[in-house]
Amino acid sequence: MSHLKIYLTRLLALMQRYPGLIALFGFASGVASFILVDRQARAGEVIAVLMLLSWVWLLLEGLLTRSAARWLGLEVPPGLLRYLTQMIHQESLFFALPFFFITTAWNSGQLVFTSLLGAAALVAIVDPLYYKWLAARRWLYLAYHTVALFAVLLTALPLIVHLTTAESYRLALGAALLLSFPSLASTLRIQQWWRWLALGGLILLLGGAGWLAQRWIPPATLWLTEMAVTSEMDNLNRAPGASLEQISSAQLRSGGLYAYTSISAPRGLNERIYHVWRRDGVEMDRIALDINGGRKAGYRAWTHKRNFPSEVAGDWQVQVLTEGGQQIGVLRFSVSD
Repeated sequence: MSHLKIYLTRLLALMQRYPGLIALFGFASGVASFILVDRQARAGEVIAVLMLLSWVWLLLEGLLTRSAARWLGLEVPPGLLRYLTQMIHQESLFFALPFFFITTAWNSGQLVFTSLLGAAALVAIVDPLYYKWLAARRWLYLAYHTVALFAVLLTALPLIVHLTTAESYRLALGAALLLSFPSLASTLRIQQWWRWLALGGLILLLGGAGWLAQRWIPPATLWLTEMAVTSEMDNLNRAPGASLEQISSAQLRSGGLYAYTSISAPRGLNERIYHVWRRDGVEMDRIALDINGGRKAGYRAWTHKRNFPSEVAGDWQVQVLTEGGQQIGVLRFSVSD
C-alpha cells in the first residue's frame, strides 16, 4: 500500500510540473479517436469510453478522495483537486476539438460554436485565465463546466451507443445536465432552500439554451466528403458534373439542378437527412433522403429539383440538415436573369 501511495504522489507531482502534457494528450487522443472511427476501428470507441470515465471520477471525486484517505492514507489537497478538474477540462475539450473541426461547416454559423470551443480549450491551459478570470466568476465557471461535459458527450456517445444524430444530441444534452448536477450543487455550496431553486433554474436555462442552439452545433460524427450543385449527373458512376457557382434563369428552367452530397457516417447508421433549398434566405423546398453509413468515401445521394418559382433570380443555397436540424454542410450559388 505504501508503494502505491508513493507512485500516486509522484504521478500527481509530474502532472503538476508538466501541465501542457495533459492538453497534448487530450488532443492526441481526439485525433487518434477520429482517425480510428473514420477507419471503422473499435479502438476509437475505447478511447471515447476512457474519456467518459474521467468524468465519472470528477462526479465522484468526493467519495473517491475520502476512500483514498481512509484506505490508502493519501490526503488530496484542495488545490490538487482544482488542478485535476482543470486537467479533465483540458483533456475533454482537446479530445472533442478534432471532431468538431472536421465536421463544422465553416461558411455557416457553426463556426461560432467551434471557435468558442477552441477558445475554451485555450483558457483551460492558461492558468491565469483559468483561475483568476474563469474560476473567479462562478456563473461563468458553471457554464464552462457544463459546456465541456456536453462537448465530450456529444462526441463520445454517438461512437459508443450508435444512435442517429438527433437521438445522440438529445441524449448528450440530457446526460450533460444530469451528470453536471452533483458538480454544480457542490460548487454552489447549497445550504439554503432558495439555492436549490436557483440550481433548478440554472439547469432549465442551460437545457433550453442547448435545445435552441442545436442547429448551430455541428454533428460531431457526421460530415460531408463532397458536395456539388450541378446541372449534370452521371447516374451509372454516381458522380456529379462540375459544381456551379452561377447559372442563368434560362438554364435553370431548361433542366433543373441536382444537389449532390457524399456523407461520411462511419458508425454504419441509417439516418434521414434533408436537402433544403433556399432563395434569399427563404425556404423554397425541403427534400428528404435516407442515408446508410459505413462507406469510407461517404454515402452518395442526390436530389433533382425541377420546380422553381416564377421569380428565380437571387442568391440560392442548399443546406444539408439532419432530422434534428443540425447542419452538415451548405453550398451557395446565384441565379441571374
